[in-house]
Amino acid sequence: MLLLISPDGVEEALDCAKAAEHLDIVDVKKPDEGSLGANFPWVIREIRDAVPADKPVSATVGDVPYKPGTVAQAALGAVVSGATYIKVGLYGCTTPDQGVEVMRAVVRAVKDHRPEALVVASGYADAHRIGCVNPLALPDIAARSGADAAMLDTAIKDGSRLFDHVPPDVCAEFVRLAHASGLLAALAGSVRQADLGPLTRIGTDIVGVRGAVCEGGDRNAGRIQPHLVAAFRAEMDRQARQHAAGVPAVN
Repeated sequence: MLLLISPDGVEEALDCAKAAEHLDIVDVKKPDEGSLGANFPWVIREIRDAVPADKPVSATVGDVPYKPGTVAQAALGAVVSGATYIKVGLYGCTTPDQGVEVMRAVVRAVKDHRPEALVVASGYADAHRIGCVNPLALPDIAARSGADAAMLDTAIKDGSRLFDHVPPDVCAEFVRLAHASGLLAALAGSVRQADLGPLTRIGTDIVGVRGAVCEGGDRNAGRIQPHLVAAFRAEMDRQARQHAAGVPAVN
């Protein structure tokens, strides 16, 4: 399981660089513009320059509307700015077909520029609260559009968490559907260390966190702390060892 950490700017990216040995992907977003809020192109470039070259940079392009052309241009901007993973939050898509239309446009825009870049179709565990596509539709949307990964996050950051809306057994089905289509499965949404046992057992490929590695556990007011990144990774590794050994995890 890969650890994706989301700094909100260059200063926090430098904190991530201090903890680079403990993380796998640096994710650029702008939390004050939404769950998958898009940051500025120059911030993506600066963060790409700030973190070690062997650490891929991910960039969100926003909680996007059902506007394929607009979203495709935003995705191209992210990949041109240096992102390897391009994440699209299908906030304004109310049907799977709308999601596929947006994601096909993104895949073409990104892959025409950088074929090796990875495109992530992101949905929301709390989709019922905002009226967008069902979480379990995301793997099919990603597969039909030619994307590389399907992801779930939470849209409304009010303290509710991934498992509050999509319990572990449903997350397991999400992962199964993604893997059956040859996709990576990524899960996020106020994930805590206590969630790592079930996330490991269901075969999650990428876990995304912010609040869990911020001072005071606050994704907005807190700042990423390298020692908290190290602690989170240590728990990930512990869960992985126990899972590999067939030992029931105790959180």
